[in-house]
Amino acid sequence: MTLPITALTAAICAIMLLTTAIATVAARFRTQASFGDADDQGLISSSRSHGNLAEHAPLFVILIGLLEMANASHWPLTALAVLFLGARAAHIIGLHQPHGPGEPPKLRALGVVGTWIAYAAAIGWTLFLVVTVNG
Repeated sequence: MTLPITALTAAICAIMLLTTAIATVAARFRTQASFGDADDQGLISSSRSHGNLAEHAPLFVILIGLLEMANASHWPLTALAVLFLGARAAHIIGLHQPHGPGEPPKLRALGVVGTWIAYAAAIGWTLFLVVTVNG
């Protein structure tokens, strides 16, 4: 396979998206809510974990693919993909954790920070290569 890191990252993101989609549909059946969130925390958590992953995964996979096509170093790129996937998993789990009012669940917060770090690294690395290879 030409882009194994990208392919594996995309496949794992797809598994996570499918899992969160199934959880959202199950919560919709449980609450009998075809639209909206029925003010049900389980449905809100399921729906947001799916939506948030769908918002973040595509661009990250594109960045990983561009870096891999530019022959970026294999192990650091793999580590970056693992960081992103771990952060997304933490975010999904964290959205379902109980928490007090006004305080985010710890795994959710860890997932957000991990995602931002992975994004910042992928963006910086991509821009670095654009400037140094094409500049």
